[in-house]
Amino acid sequence: MKRILVTGGAGFIGSHLCERLLNEGNEVICVDNLFSSSKSKIIPFMGNPNFEFVRQDVTFPYFAEVDEIFNLACPASPVNYQVNPIKTIKTSVMGAINMLGLAKRVNAKILQASTSEVYGDPIVHPQTEDYWGHVNPIGIRSCYDEGKRCAESLFINYHQQNSVKIKIIRIFNTYGPRMELNDGRVVSNFIIQALKGEDITIYGDGLQSRSFQYVDDLVEGMIRMMNTGDDFTGPVNIGNPLEFTMLELAEVILKLTGSKSKIIYQPLPQDDPTQRQPNIDLAKEKLNNWQPTVQLKEGLQKTIEYFDKTLKQQL
Repeated sequence: MKRILVTGGAGFIGSHLCERLLNEGNEVICVDNLFSSSKSKIIPFMGNPNFEFVRQDVTFPYFAEVDEIFNLACPASPVNYQVNPIKTIKTSVMGAINMLGLAKRVNAKILQASTSEVYGDPIVHPQTEDYWGHVNPIGIRSCYDEGKRCAESLFINYHQQNSVKIKIIRIFNTYGPRMELNDGRVVSNFIIQALKGEDITIYGDGLQSRSFQYVDDLVEGMIRMMNTGDDFTGPVNIGNPLEFTMLELAEVILKLTGSKSKIIYQPLPQDDPTQRQPNIDLAKEKLNNWQPTVQLKEGLQKTIEYFDKTLKQQL
């Protein structure tokens, strides 16, 4: 049994990670301020004697004796992180400083949940880890993009200067049950609009592309990364290399839901990337041949069932 701290553990990805770690017999401390997450996601774990929830903001120091730290705390959807951009930057930067300081004090291994957003609107396709990115530092998305880029820099410097055992992963678009209904991400937006029979809103011409991975595949990649030797720090891309346009995604969701919703088009938001696709060769090499196993239709079907049930409970 390991004692593991998960910041942002009450979020969409964090709750799945906590569940997996508990199922493997670990003791888990979940730290979350519930700004963009929900206590409902972790209520099923509350009766587990190996689970502890601490409501706290990572911009303030936290102290605990732990073996590992998964640093996930940060609003991840544009709707949430643009509500308070200064808070978003502070969460990424001060949160990283506080968690790295804790890892240094207790000699814990620490994993940073970075993002494909560090690549910005890429001019290299697909994106490899040695690509430095194409980011607008003063755009409306910069609070998230640059906050995560700074966090990566902090991790590397703590490793080089203080020998902190670090891991950095870059998460590409992830979906699955426990996503928030109003988080503004494209998968949840399309599914909810389809289930409600509302118009499906596509921004731009619908030809911009993304790669979608199911949350279970991501959690598997995170745990494999944490378990690698100290000589491999990353960053490493964790995502599904299969690429779909927004229009293709909408059509798949319409078919799976049987919805009669119509597709409408609206202007593309500022700095919205035109394409995003991970090269996962490094993940395959370093993470015991990790690669996604859940195909888009299978994952979408599980996600649709979750949202359908959630919407009916609200009636």
